[in-house]
Amino acid sequence: MNEPNYYIPPRGFTIPIGDGFTIYYYAIMIVCGIILATVVVALLFKRRNIPVEWVLDLLLCILPIGIVCARLFYCITGGVPIQYWLSFDEDHGIRAGGLSIIGGVMGGALGVVLFCVIHKINFLRVADCLVPGVILAQGIGRWGNFFNQEVYGGLVSDPSLQWFPFSVYIESTHSWHYAFFFYESMLNLIVFALLFTLMWKFHKKPSGLSLAGYLFGYGVVRSIMEPLRDPQYILGDKVQISWVMAIVMAVAGVMLAVCLLIWNYKKYGRLFGAADEALAYADRPAYYTKEQRLAMEEERKKRLAARKAKAAPPPSEPAGRALEETPFEPPAEEVAAKEGEKIEEDAAKAGDRSAVGAEDKTEENK
Repeated sequence: MNEPNYYIPPRGFTIPIGDGFTIYYYAIMIVCGIILATVVVALLFKRRNIPVEWVLDLLLCILPIGIVCARLFYCITGGVPIQYWLSFDEDHGIRAGGLSIIGGVMGGALGVVLFCVIHKINFLRVADCLVPGVILAQGIGRWGNFFNQEVYGGLVSDPSLQWFPFSVYIESTHSWHYAFFFYESMLNLIVFALLFTLMWKFHKKPSGLSLAGYLFGYGVVRSIMEPLRDPQYILGDKVQISWVMAIVMAVAGVMLAVCLLIWNYKKYGRLFGAADEALAYADRPAYYTKEQRLAMEEERKKRLAARKAKAAPPPSEPAGRALEETPFEPPAEEVAAKEGEKIEEDAAKAGDRSAVGAEDKTEENK
C-alpha cells in the first residue's frame, strides 16, 4: 500500500490580509500547548502557595528568551546561514521552520532565573511547578510535526503496519514512515501525568524533584528517539548534538535527584520531609503579591483595633446626669447608725419630760 488511508490536512490556511497571510497549523499547536501549560502552571502555583498572578510575569520572562534560544540553537547546530537566523523569509527564515526544543528549554531556564530574581523566590520551587506544563506543551506541540509532515522515522514497507498513527504517510517521499512525532507525543503526555500527580499529591521537601524527573524523563525519551529519526531531522553533522544533549539531560536529572535527597537528609535528617513537621513541607512559606500583603496588613490593623475597643472599659457618664437619673443612697451601716442615734435622742427627750412632770407633782403636794 503506497497511498494514504487517512485525511492529510494542509500545512495551514490563508487569511485575506494584504497579499494573503498564511497561518500554519504548526504554530496553532504550539500556541495551544502554551495555553494549556499556562493553566497547569497556574493550578500548581495555587496548590503550592505561590500567587497565581505571577504566572503572567513568568510567561513574560520565559517566552521571549525561550523562543530566541530555540531558534539560535537550531541555527547554530543546523548550519543555517547567519542572515536567516532571525529572518522572516518564507523559504529560509523563521516561517520556514526551525526551532529546537532543547534550545527552548535552555532559554526558558534563563527566564525562570530572571523571574526568581525579580520576585525573590526559590528557583527549584518555581521550576517544580513549571516543568509539568512544559512537558505537556511539548507533547501537544509535537502534533505540529504531523501537519508539517516532519520528524518521522524509517521506512515502513510492511502493508499491515501502514496505518495511522503507527506510521505516517509522507507526501514528499510518497511512502510510509514510522510516526515518531506521535510516539514522542504520547510518551511526553505520560511523563506529564506522572509529574503533575507528584506535584499535586506530594508536598514534602526537597524542592526540585519534579525538575529532576522532567530532565530524566524527557532526556530518556529524546535519547531513544533521536538516533532513529530520519537523518535530515537530526541536528549536527559529525556529532548528533541533540542526541548528546538528551543524554546530558537524563544524566543531569539523576544527579540532581540524588544530590537533593542527600542534601535534605543532611539538613533535616530524612530523605523526604523533615523530623520537625513544621519544616517538612516544600510549599512553605506562602508567597503573596504586594497588593495581597497590603490588604492583609489592613485586615490585621482592623482586627487589632476591634480587640482594643472590646477590651477598653465603657465611658463614664457626666456627674450631673448621673445624679439626676440615680439618687444617692447612703450605705446601710450609716443608715442604721443614724436610726440608733435618733432612738436614743427620742428616749432622752422622753426621760426629761418624765422628770419635769414628777417635780411639778411634788410641789403641788407641798
